Amino acid sequence: MSSTGCQKKIQVSVFTDVTQNQFVSEIYPKRLPVIIRGQDIGPCIDCWKSTEYLGKKGGNKEVKIHVSPTPQMDFINKNFLYRSLPFSELVKRAGEDKHTEYFISETEKYYLRAVGDNPRTDIADINKQFPELADDISIPPFFSPDRFFSSVFRISSNGIQLWTHYDVMDNILIQVTGSKRVVLFSPQDANYMYLNGDKSEVLDIDNPDLEKYPNFINATRYEGVLQAGDILFIPALWFHNVIALEFGIAVNVFWKHLDDNLYDNKDTYGNKDLTPASRAMQIMDRAMKALEELPDSYKDFYARRLIARIERKCLQKSFPP
Repeated sequence: MSSTGCQKKIQVSVFTDVTQNQFVSEIYPKRLPVIIRGQDIGPCIDCWKSTEYLGKKGGNKEVKIHVSPTPQMDFINKNFLYRSLPFSELVKRAGEDKHTEYFISETEKYYLRAVGDNPRTDIADINKQFPELADDISIPPFFSPDRFFSSVFRISSNGIQLWTHYDVMDNILIQVTGSKRVVLFSPQDANYMYLNGDKSEVLDIDNPDLEKYPNFINATRYEGVLQAGDILFIPALWFHNVIALEFGIAVNVFWKHLDDNLYDNKDTYGNKDLTPASRAMQIMDRAMKALEELPDSYKDFYARRLIARIERKCLQKSFPP
């Protein structure tokens, strides 16, 4: 049995010509995803349409990419390869439907999530990794510059679908060229997402296996389509799944909206759980291990007591606060 027919769906709200003050005072506090349209994002909106221009400006810098034989990428089971290509060659191939040169097949798909020069120590920043291209894009001043964390250059082949996941920082996805379908789920639907770390095990969100993932049907879908020039605000902890409806270029900008000491200072990708949350998870793992020492009926009883205490002390009654 596979269907999302009964799943509640909400269209992501669209705002046009948003000022900094409007975003900060009216949109941001609601902690809901929105599509922002009509912003001035610079000359990239026109010049990045040309793969020749992109290749010339980006040059032959080697970039590490995902190469997938199928459009639907699975990070948990790794149904793709990591390979490297000169940036100019990646742009050319990602814009093609069929390739004369390839790693797996002539219809393989490409995805770039740019990283720092040393991914273990350097944070992705388009100004550092692609300075000539960075000159073409204007990032809207929706957050204080001193809270900036990263700006991630992204390139997607037509049809690429990324796995559903969450990030611990607020961010905006600036869709420069091409279009994307986005589906998001509230953090309060976490119990329905079948999480493996920060990723959902439900790979096909449009045709899920409800025998394997029966509670996924209870998660509410927030849906929208990003056109070239649109900006998607993704509040921290919102699950998101993205399909490239055509070859496209995007820049994803993350910022720290919480105190610095809550973030893992060794996290170059910005996707590690906050340090108090990581400690809580470790404590819970030890608690569950301790409960395993009990007979089944006692284990069930004390597990229910733990769940009740967490629900009473920690869970919000509604979203947003």
